[in-house]
Amino acid sequence: MASVELRNVSKIFPGDVRAVDDVSLDVADGEFLVLVGPSGCGKSTLLRMIAGLDEPTGGAIRIGDRDVTRLPPKDRDVAMVFQSYALYPHMTVRRNMAFGLQLRRVPKGEIASRVQSAAEMLGLTELLERKPAALSGGQRQRVAVGRAIVRDPAVFLFDEPLSNLDALLRIEMRRELAALYRRLGATMVYVTHDQVEAMTLGDRIVVMKEGVVQQVGRPLEVYDRPANTFVAGFLGSPPMNLVPPDVLEWTTPGAARIGIRPEHLNLEPGVDAVTGRVTDVQPLGSETLVEVDVAGERLLVREEGHATPEIGSETFVSFGRPDVHLFDADGNRTESATETSSPESSET
Repeated sequence: MASVELRNVSKIFPGDVRAVDDVSLDVADGEFLVLVGPSGCGKSTLLRMIAGLDEPTGGAIRIGDRDVTRLPPKDRDVAMVFQSYALYPHMTVRRNMAFGLQLRRVPKGEIASRVQSAAEMLGLTELLERKPAALSGGQRQRVAVGRAIVRDPAVFLFDEPLSNLDALLRIEMRRELAALYRRLGATMVYVTHDQVEAMTLGDRIVVMKEGVVQQVGRPLEVYDRPANTFVAGFLGSPPMNLVPPDVLEWTTPGAARIGIRPEHLNLEPGVDAVTGRVTDVQPLGSETLVEVDVAGERLLVREEGHATPEIGSETFVSFGRPDVHLFDADGNRTESATETSSPESSET
């Protein structure tokens, strides 16, 4: 295991395309760090620079006590798991997992031991003689992970490894990856566009936009105190409601936008309540998403159970002041709503 240190790392592609812009990060030895953001935010490019597959335009990268900025991938002691699995179709599972060790001239007995150990860890023992065509998507991804494990690298790198799997398999593989991390205690850097993966897997998450780090922190810290409107709108399913202050009858100097998560709204009258009209209802089983038009702005409300308001009906939308987030004209978080403001409705 080893730490990873990025200092002022940038990557500019031809045409002055700045994919990564002056990123500095520290990944602790044994930490699971998740890079998350929309397509094109620079997260995969950053991971590829850690792996040595892309060379930084500027900055420095250290793994452990070594500066690896200009080292080729084979000399960095990292193992990467790709979205596409990248398995050799003509080789069995056993040979796919062993091939990298064979190239490094690791003794045959040690190769056999490492492959067997990884196969047992990942539930692949009965599949070792199969070829990739005879495996499911989830099994192929396990083989790709197993191939990384047998390397016993200082750092594991994952580039959207679950994107090709269906929803149920993604849930299963997330659970398996979390268990694997606890078992290995290894340093892992994981790239995903899926905020659910980021929230459930990472010790810390790094939210990126257009090559720039927006916020770094523990998942619930970032969820509860987003640094800006981009983070507020990106993390959460459904995302935070972001509306002008007057929609919730809020008055705070300097607050250009206010945010409140759907689970912090309800369709009941209250001290802090506004009125609106129901425009959509989405039953999801254990909960219902209700879309309400308030002063021309859409608010999503998450109601527990089988809420059945009629589309077109009028409704209250109430909230609690501690749940409101304030953002300035640049989209950056201001001080807490509880300390700086009260809605007009509570002043009357």
